[in-house]
This record gives sequence, structure tokens and C-alpha cells, in this order.
Amino acid sequence: MNTPITEDELHAHADGRLDAARQAEVEAWLSAHPERRAEVDAWRAQGALLHRQFDQVLDEPIPARFTALAVPSARPWFDARIAAALGGVMVGVLAGYLLRGQATMAPAMASLPRQAAVAHAVYVPEVRHPVEVGADQQAHLVTWLSKRLGSELKPPVLDSVGYQLVGGRLLPGDSQGVAQFMYENAAKSRLTLYVRPDTATVGSTGFRYARENGVDVFYWVDGRFGYALSGTTGREDMLRLATLVYRAPSPLRVIP
Repeated sequence: MNTPITEDELHAHADGRLDAARQAEVEAWLSAHPERRAEVDAWRAQGALLHRQFDQVLDEPIPARFTALAVPSARPWFDARIAAALGGVMVGVLAGYLLRGQATMAPAMASLPRQAAVAHAVYVPEVRHPVEVGADQQAHLVTWLSKRLGSELKPPVLDSVGYQLVGGRLLPGDSQGVAQFMYENAAKSRLTLYVRPDTATVGSTGFRYARENGVDVFYWVDGRFGYALSGTTGREDMLRLATLVYRAPSPLRVIP
């Protein structure tokens, strides 16, 4: 193959936007590079998930208050102003939807990704003692952490995406205990799920993302709990995994 495969072409391949000839060339290249194929497959899975969640918004009717502004006018300069204003409104609506709930997040939640990343960095490298209670005692682990956090917890099942529960531990928080669940895949890559009660925060938020000292953290609030999923498998893969955990009803139930 004479023409190198670019990163943009890999994304286009995942989206099905290459012509048939180039698509076949990229597919042949991926066959010889399984690590990149796995990455492309993850992009496809992420795209499919986003389509399932948000495509319905595209089919919703345009509100009458917006269509009324689009009535033709005899003054072109006025139409341009309307178009600009309408565009600004739509951008604001979209931004408000994507960032819903973030304005109500308590200031204390700003510390959530850093605390989660630090706990991840401390315990993930451990070989003999990565967790306090192993998955072979899951019933005891769940009962213990649920009692200490004051709510029935059940760690999400991620077997379908190749991650098995290693176990968990109790960590100190700002005012009470924090739970950390650890997962590992066949490649020995580990994820940690940090669950922190915060009685000052009641409500919900969409995803937030932070990168703390090389650790990717997706975090959110649901009810009176803050959740943070930490890992080093790359931002896009972590988004896919965090979405699975985020969709589990709170407090963390088993994902079917």
C-alpha cells in the first residue's frame, strides 16, 4: 500500500464516509493492525450509542416561536439580524442541553475528579493488594460499603465489554466514607469507579470530563451521590465505558 493511512481516514472509515476503494484499503490495513481496529470499533460503538440517545432530538418539531421568526421580510437587513439571533438562540439551547445541571453542581463537586484520579493512581498499580475486599466476597463487599455509605449499592456489571470486577475498598472522604470499585480486563487494564456521598448536592448533571495527571476521568452527580470513572485507555474508550455506568439506575444497579 503506497498511500499512508491517516488518523482522519480512520475516523472517516469508522463513520462509513470513505469511497469503496479506500474503504477496502483501510480495512486491509486494519487487519494487520489489530490494536487500531479495536480503537476504530470503539469509535463505531460510541457513535452508535450517541445516535441512539440523541437522534430523536433531530425529529422533534421546531418550536413555533422559532418558525415565526423565519417569516420572509421585505427588509433583507432585518432578515440577517433575525437569522443571527436565531442562530445564537439555537446554540444557547444546545449548550444548555449538553451542559444541563452543571450550573447547580455544588462547589465541593469540583474536587471529585482529582480525588478519584488520585485514588486510581494509588491503587491501580498494586499487585497483591489492589482492593480491600475481593470480588470472591462480593456479597460482603456490597453489604459493607452500602452500610458505610448509607445507601444500597450494587457495582455495575461490565462483563459485556470485557471488564470483570476485581473488588473494592472504603476510602476516606471529606465528611464520610467513599467507595471505590475496581475492574480489570484480559489485557490487565484497570478501571476504578469512585462513589462519593455528598449531602450538599441533590440533583443530577450530565457528563463532565477531566484529565488529572494522565488519568481520564468522567464524572457526574445523580441524587446525592457523585460518581467518577477513571482509567487510562483513552478519552473515547473511557466515554464509552462511562456511558454504560451512567445509564445504570442510581444507586448503581446491575447493567443488563
